Amino acid sequence: MDFNPFRSGLSVSREAQSFVFVIFGVTGDLTRKKLMPALFSLYAKGHLNRFKIVGFARRPWTQEFFRSEVEKMLQKPELLAYGKETLEAFLKTLEYLSSPFEDPAGYQKIDTVCSGFAHRIYYLATPPESYGTIIQHLGENGLAREKGGHVRIVVEKPFGRDLSTARRLNDQLSQYFREDQIYRIDHYLGKETVQNLILLRFGNGIFEPVWNHRYIHHIQITVAEKIGVEGRGNYYETAGALRDMVQNHMFQLLCLTTMEPPNDLNPDTIRTEKVKILKSLRPISFRETPLYTVRGQYAAGYMDGKPVPAYREEPGVASDSRTETFVALKLFLDTWRWSGVPIYLRTGKRLARRMSEIAVRFKAPPLELFPRAWAYSGRNALIIRIQPNEGISLIMNAKIPGYTLNMRPVNMDFSYGSAFGESPPEAYERLLLDALVGDSTLYTRRDEIEASWTFITRILKGWEEDPSPIPQYVPGGSGPEEAKTLLEPNTRWRKL
Repeated sequence: MDFNPFRSGLSVSREAQSFVFVIFGVTGDLTRKKLMPALFSLYAKGHLNRFKIVGFARRPWTQEFFRSEVEKMLQKPELLAYGKETLEAFLKTLEYLSSPFEDPAGYQKIDTVCSGFAHRIYYLATPPESYGTIIQHLGENGLAREKGGHVRIVVEKPFGRDLSTARRLNDQLSQYFREDQIYRIDHYLGKETVQNLILLRFGNGIFEPVWNHRYIHHIQITVAEKIGVEGRGNYYETAGALRDMVQNHMFQLLCLTTMEPPNDLNPDTIRTEKVKILKSLRPISFRETPLYTVRGQYAAGYMDGKPVPAYREEPGVASDSRTETFVALKLFLDTWRWSGVPIYLRTGKRLARRMSEIAVRFKAPPLELFPRAWAYSGRNALIIRIQPNEGISLIMNAKIPGYTLNMRPVNMDFSYGSAFGESPPEAYERLLLDALVGDSTLYTRRDEIEASWTFITRILKGWEEDPSPIPQYVPGGSGPEEAKTLLEPNTRWRKL
């Protein structure tokens, strides 16, 4: 195989040793789709050594049935490529505990199955309503105490529904676990391009000098999905796009894009800079929500030539639902660096394509010497693609061949897959390994959670006071037309 200089340094190993990984709610979709494939991949790549994975759930499965179910979870070509022997060795590390989450007897068995291992990780892969029960029983049965090794707990989103419920959950956790034991997971932070934001900004000398209000016109952060609620209407009715995507994923992208340079790469140093950004968001009062927010619901229509129902026609959704499947926000950061720079956030379901990106649009030159057909298109932009096709594009202007000085935008592209000769690891692989080795950089801290909910809860209260109809939008488009009203003059949303 030819030497690829871009891959130099990729073989740095991180290994987690002697641990038990307990998954509460192990029979659910999250385990099947994400956790087991990620754990097996880490094992096959040599990152895990001497460990046990314990499934904890209500279903009366036997250990043999549990192992057979996990084997089915791993029937993916990229995982089967590691070989039958590797798979069989991994399956031998699995054990299953059948117990209701409310029964103390089930928790008393955990000490027995963990015997002989120094460290423990508890992963809450259950519906949020079970978090409190599990946390309480772990604490009351002494399972949060460290006895010769570390004990950590990983909590999935949604982390609360508003500021008061998030604080209540934080209080429950802190009753039994120290803050450094708590890992609040947001899988978006495990994506390679999201992590690269820190290196892009602070590992290069060319971006940071222009990363401010003097040179940047506006920022757009978009997370678009083609799918609808896909049978999850009951859950989505309690969440909506603002809770489901903005409070966690999109605010994390916002923080990494706009935070100040950290003094070092210590996890708490980086997380402190992110908290500063969340606390710098200009508050939106409940009376201002129509000026700075737009929400919508997808109507009935067609996607890829096939009919799709309206959101209100989905199973589990109320016929008069006011839950948003689309939200757009116009935000400002009251800091010296970002004063006056609009930051636009947009997310929704049943849009034209699946896409997540950060677009940083720069200001035009102070004197426009060259003819330009499209004023907006002529602006330079840095596009950070998070999914699909992770990479970065720089849009610059170039002369069109010919006898005039007309110009047009052209792209300079960087793609992870082609540059390094291999695909980046799946997000859960990175995040699980970080939790196992004790690196909390990509996990959210208590004050981060509460700062983000402080901002979001004001918007939720404003929407509750607003009786106006929720705009409907056609599937396969860019969302409701009303979203355009948020934009400054000579600004438009990037095409989906």
